Amino acid sequence: MKIAHLTTVDMSLRFLLLPQLTTVVDAGGEAIGISAPGPWVDELEAHGIRHVALTSSTRGVDWRADLRAAFELWRILRAERPDVLHTHNPKPGVYGRIVGRLAGVPVVVNTVHGFYATETDPWLKRIVVYGLEALAARFSDFELFQNPEDLALRLVSTAKSELLGNGVDLARFGGPTDRDARASVRAELGVDDDTPVIGIVGRLVAEKGYPELFRALELIDAPARLVVVGPDDPDKPDALDRDVVDRAKRSGVTFLGMRNDVDRLYTGFDVFVLPSHREGFPRSAMEAAAAGLPLVVTDIRGCRQVVTDGVNGLVVPVRSPEALASALTKLITDSELRRRFGAASAERAAAEFDERRVVDIVFDTHLQLLAERGARPDVGPDGAEFTMAEARRSDCRQAGRLHAESIGTGFLSSLGPGFLGRLY
Repeated sequence: MKIAHLTTVDMSLRFLLLPQLTTVVDAGGEAIGISAPGPWVDELEAHGIRHVALTSSTRGVDWRADLRAAFELWRILRAERPDVLHTHNPKPGVYGRIVGRLAGVPVVVNTVHGFYATETDPWLKRIVVYGLEALAARFSDFELFQNPEDLALRLVSTAKSELLGNGVDLARFGGPTDRDARASVRAELGVDDDTPVIGIVGRLVAEKGYPELFRALELIDAPARLVVVGPDDPDKPDALDRDVVDRAKRSGVTFLGMRNDVDRLYTGFDVFVLPSHREGFPRSAMEAAAAGLPLVVTDIRGCRQVVTDGVNGLVVPVRSPEALASALTKLITDSELRRRFGAASAERAAAEFDERRVVDIVFDTHLQLLAERGARPDVGPDGAEFTMAEARRSDCRQAGRLHAESIGTGFLSSLGPGFLGRLY
């Protein structure tokens, strides 16, 4: 059994999909990661994952490069002949599904990590984004949705879609706070134990809400330190200008860059913040919840799935520095509220954000689709376990439908059930 996962860059293979890839290896199959080459290839291969370079793949907006990447992918798939191609949106999810089907891959699966359009975007953008996704879905065998609100848009028929959810390694991020690790992190940051530390983990792009966050920090009239963990992303059109970063540094913001020890860093934080404009199902917020932190997030798809306002954090309007400053002030000045929200976050993560469930669903989906096409591999679960997997997926699908019915909002919902889904 040969299963290939397609992403834009190798960082996604390493930090988002590694457990899904290693599960194939552990089962005796061949796992392939297809993406632009980068610094994480060696680590992927150390886990037994073969990397195939898609040299034309870029994160930027460049339709010419995307067209070259599509032709390059076709050649790769014709040479590799994988049993399953699993694509991941945004860009590889569109051209990857189409090319995968045209190249004759037996099973094509796509994971929707989050649509690149929100209910507040202009109609034209929403029509283009949702239309492309609905079109590309015609070329796949199955669609897995991380976010129930994306599933509720009904771009794909319910017969070939289900709620996957998202998760993190609870063994790594969960558990009681390590006091020694906390002291070590605080010493590294040069912060005493009485000064609240606000942490954010995310790429340095405006979409993550950094401009509003930096402005909110200026409005907070209480001692606090903001710590930013995440790499530059210069290929993105909304990459933060160096002037913005330098000005934030001068105001006291600490930038740690890309780090592999975020689990350790969370122990030094008192509050986690994610003022994003758009998310699918934010991994960093789930990690922070598993680490037992109170959260402040924006009222958008994805963040709403991690934080319930007044239960394990506070939810604020998008692009509102004033509301963000008010919510952060409430938490940094009230240690008991932080403790209560943090305990609720840890409880929620344990119940809802276990990565093992996600990995099981993805792998079982591959096996079942291969079995339906008469190509059931010699590895994988036996019939009884297939039944259990299907039961899990049925539970997820039912939960997604119930959530979709309860939402009743969003662009496509306002146009009636199954609008663009009818294109399918």
